[in-house]
Amino acid sequence: MLRYLMAGVLAANAVLAADVTFNRDVLPILQKNCQTCHRPGEIGPSSFLTYDSTRPWAKAIKTAVVTRVMPPWFADPKYGHFANDRRLSDADVSTLSAWADAGAPEGDPKDKPVPVKWHEGWNIQPDVVFEIPKPYTVPATGTIEYTYFVVPSGFTKDTWVIDGEVRPSNRGVVHHASVHVRPPGSLWMKDAKPGEPYVPPHSAPGAPPPAGNQSNEWLLGYVPGVHGEYFDKNHKAAKLIPAGSDLVFEMHYTANGKAAGIDQTKVGFVLAKGAPEKRLLTVPVADMSFTIPPEDPNHAGHAEAEFDQPVELVYSQPHMHLRGKDMDIHLEYPTGESQMLVSVPRFDFNWQLVYYEDKPLRLPKGTKIKLDAHWDNSANNRMNPDPKATVKWGDQSWDEMIFAWIGVVVPPDVDLDKAMAVRRGNAANSSRP
Repeated sequence: MLRYLMAGVLAANAVLAADVTFNRDVLPILQKNCQTCHRPGEIGPSSFLTYDSTRPWAKAIKTAVVTRVMPPWFADPKYGHFANDRRLSDADVSTLSAWADAGAPEGDPKDKPVPVKWHEGWNIQPDVVFEIPKPYTVPATGTIEYTYFVVPSGFTKDTWVIDGEVRPSNRGVVHHASVHVRPPGSLWMKDAKPGEPYVPPHSAPGAPPPAGNQSNEWLLGYVPGVHGEYFDKNHKAAKLIPAGSDLVFEMHYTANGKAAGIDQTKVGFVLAKGAPEKRLLTVPVADMSFTIPPEDPNHAGHAEAEFDQPVELVYSQPHMHLRGKDMDIHLEYPTGESQMLVSVPRFDFNWQLVYYEDKPLRLPKGTKIKLDAHWDNSANNRMNPDPKATVKWGDQSWDEMIFAWIGVVVPPDVDLDKAMAVRRGNAANSSRP
């Protein structure tokens, strides 16, 4: 009986493989799940916009989807429900595999769906764009400290942002980029001249950042795997740029051993038509007190924060460096009950994803956010820069971090200082990913 059942399954797969075409079956899957990265000017190594550009990659596509390497997604499916879940359905995987097995037929051109209208150079359609005023030259070798550029916004009234995207012009030398709001009167980066590169006093690994980085708010950033950020999928919440504010580009450049690279990173914003119903804040949770011993394959780290008023949690973003192994982010309610927010059992430094909640989570005052993570500082970690090093908190990728951005929604007129979490340990002043 089993033999006949298996024969039936194989026959059904053969029929499916013979029937699948690019235009009718494959292209809709690529439009929905792949073209964000796989099109000209984006991070994918190939374009999946047309049959001719996709056909040479048919076997590679099958391997990537069957092994679940692509699309990249690292949250344990046992926990949480996410609006931006990138995982393909089993049916989609079967379709792509069958298409490759059948020799990647094109099919009838009449079956093609309407092309997605991508905005060239962006994953959003920005209303306003700011950029580093002058191209910055990144040397071919050596360590480049965090470099900051102050750019006046020119906004004469409070401005609300509902979507945004940071785009380096040279991804080969940009490790990450963050854009902060510096409101009028802030002393943060007070010695930086507008438009000029500025490197603040250096902090040794494990030491707190230089004083004076308060009175600013993180807007959004660029890290591997992150594209445009919708601040709220229903556009009922937005981020505030107060009138007269400056934008501060925080650039982490990395020499890549090649010829000097030129970068001129920019940020684009989609502006709200009017004042939103709610305000979105991004709260950092971190700990800077850890020490990872040499050759430790599973060193544990912890961090936590407590909200001092009710909030709605809308996203979280785990962050570690090259020794990062795993991270769990969970909630602990004032009642003592706990809930796993997101679990990343295999952290990948090259894909630092934001996990957007399918529905906002209402958190009462006194709710704690807790991070539990592990680092692999052994020689078995192929990403490890130096297994014999004692590792502490630091900016560079050969240092380490235990860090998470937590997006929360609050009333639009809330006092920023009161809305921020009460942070634990010596991470209280940390605002840097």
